[in-house]
Amino acid sequence: MTGTHVETFAKRGQWISRVAGDTELSQSSASREEAIEAGRALAERLGVPHRVVDSEPTGVASDEQSGADAAEVADEMLPDTTDERGMPLDNPSG
Repeated sequence: MTGTHVETFAKRGQWISRVAGDTELSQSSASREEAIEAGRALAERLGVPHRVVDSEPTGVASDEQSGADAAEVADEMLPDTTDERGMPLDNPSG
């Protein structure tokens, strides 16, 4: 047996399932559910436990968030386009 367990976690908007201590045995998935399913199957095949590491959302499209949470993150990332009076800001690109 190569590792002690299989872990599933989020990294830069992707969900990764890997064998702890063996970077060769890993795979990525676009969704948390796919990664958990793949991680469980790998752990079962190797006869080791499977652990899911909860991760904070990053605001990347593949993160699973509610609409309100996603809108809040999007608002934080967008620059202001109007001043405090609601007037458009000057376009710095001309």
